Amino acid sequence: MTNRQPTTGRHPSPDRPLPLLAVTLGDPVGIGPEITARTLADPATAALGRGLAVGDAAVLRRAVAVCGLDVEVRPVGAPGEARFEPGTIDVLDLGVAPADLPWGRVDAVAGRSAVAAIEAATRAALAGEVDGIVTSPINKEAIWAAGSRHLGHTEMLGELTGATYFDTMFVVRGLKIFFTTRHLALRKALDQITEERVAASIRHAVTALRVFGHDEPRLAVAAINPHGGEGGHFGDEEITVLRPAVQKAAAEGLGVVGPVPADSVFHQGLDGRFDGVLSHFHDQGHIPAKTVDFDGTVSVTVGLPVLRTSVDHGTAFDIAGSGRASHATMAAAFRAAADFSRFTDRIRATYGTAAAR
Repeated sequence: MTNRQPTTGRHPSPDRPLPLLAVTLGDPVGIGPEITARTLADPATAALGRGLAVGDAAVLRRAVAVCGLDVEVRPVGAPGEARFEPGTIDVLDLGVAPADLPWGRVDAVAGRSAVAAIEAATRAALAGEVDGIVTSPINKEAIWAAGSRHLGHTEMLGELTGATYFDTMFVVRGLKIFFTTRHLALRKALDQITEERVAASIRHAVTALRVFGHDEPRLAVAAINPHGGEGGHFGDEEITVLRPAVQKAAAEGLGVVGPVPADSVFHQGLDGRFDGVLSHFHDQGHIPAKTVDFDGTVSVTVGLPVLRTSVDHGTAFDIAGSGRASHATMAAAFRAAADFSRFTDRIRATYGTAAAR
């Protein structure tokens, strides 16, 4: 398999400390505190970056106990106070949620704690106190019960950073997957796949590829219909929408091809032919990524002036508090953030001004 990892950007050096990453605990009664505790207690994680938990010290201590970890939780009042000593997890203690909230239940206090952690981590990233944010899962009902009007993490981060454009980029084994539409019923999503929207999505995807280290990006646009429509016999979106959008973007000098049949484009991307693939609806991009590597698929929010990676699963209320939650996805998100912190300057330069957004 061809290595498509980006080779430019800010690289570690003997004079540069490991990246400092703010890791939010997520919903206190979900699995977020557990997977955060396991990740930050792992020596392999510490070798990649300095992880600062953000949330409630009492909640993190409970998670450490549930997981049976032999580490000390050390509250700090600011990122600069963290020491990152072996056997210790530093936590930016917000003091919102107590340790005795019932596991696995929607709770307004838990929602407030989750929101407060996101806000604190974002402030630190905007101030340059941390190099990036890694987020644990939150529960939408809980944050709504706490008074948040946002649909979720991404929308909240958009408002907190002042971004007017933001989107999701999946990363799986180096391949980056983008989306024309996401959280819509499939019938509605198909109605929203217009030439103008696809052309804009191509531009955003190519920009993101450049930001994350591909100086000469190669993007493939997935087809929608079986066999790419077979010349219009199985649907004409490839002819009426996708091909014109690709041709327009190519005429602008962008490295884009397609539409490529969706049953082969992701394989070709993983094999090194492309750096990124533009999918058009939620499951078209999620299914191949999670089938190839469920635990290793990482979600990155592009368009924000700060680096943010995330697990791509929920709060798992059904197993919260049991100590059985795997931290593999959180470890993958942390590794990705540590790697992508090389591009913090590019992220700020590209997405940090109103003109760029």
